[in-house]
Amino acid sequence: MLVHPQFDPIALNLGFLKVHWYGLMYMVGFILFLLLGRLRVRQGLAPIAELQVDGFLMYGAFGVVLGGRLGYVLFYKPSYFLAHPMEILQLGQGGMSFHGGFLGVVIAGWLFALRNKVSYVRLFDFVVPLVPLGLAAGRIGNFINGELWGRAASPDLPWAMVFPQARDGGVLRHPSQLYEFVLEGVLLFAVMWLFTRKRRPVGQATALFMMGYGLVRFCVEFTREPDNFLGLLGLGLSMGQWLSAPMILVGAVLWVHFTKQNVKPD
Repeated sequence: MLVHPQFDPIALNLGFLKVHWYGLMYMVGFILFLLLGRLRVRQGLAPIAELQVDGFLMYGAFGVVLGGRLGYVLFYKPSYFLAHPMEILQLGQGGMSFHGGFLGVVIAGWLFALRNKVSYVRLFDFVVPLVPLGLAAGRIGNFINGELWGRAASPDLPWAMVFPQARDGGVLRHPSQLYEFVLEGVLLFAVMWLFTRKRRPVGQATALFMMGYGLVRFCVEFTREPDNFLGLLGLGLSMGQWLSAPMILVGAVLWVHFTKQNVKPD
């Protein structure tokens, strides 16, 4: 039987400053984005210059944090935050939504494209292969914190794990954070990176990312414990699945649209 190690969520405590592992994972994600983005520019696979990658990172980081937090507020706990509006800005208490962060980056990217006179779709075709490793880092942060654990698992599952943080009497659970690390992070990165190694019709990479992430997240949610304040929603699906389903649908529609357009890459 595996037991979660219960890591200290604080990586560095200087008294006046506490650096959390989860915050460090965000930093790792941003650094990987920057390094991979610059590499793609040098490979001639970017619609922007190398210095502009740094600029987009600033826009994207703002979109991730603001969108992720507001997405959590609106999608997961709207009534609670309506009654406690001052807590919306208390990011240290946790509570971020990938789908909200994705929408935040979409808006931030639109503003960046307008300001820099760059094709919006080409910009996102460049961005989406750089995202999955950041997602992988975030899931490692979830695992270190011992949060977002999985549903009850069979005792026969070799990697079933007890999460003492769940205070459930030692129920064996799926380490769903690690599933997401592998599927949303490593696997999706490999697919997107290989797909975009050569030039593709405009928009296909963006559509593939939306379908790929949405499908992986939808499937992994079957092993992830739903939020206790929400439980399962309509059709026995979780909030994460209901938010992922539109991503799959929109991604499929965009794939068909861009393929029919048959827009040749530059």
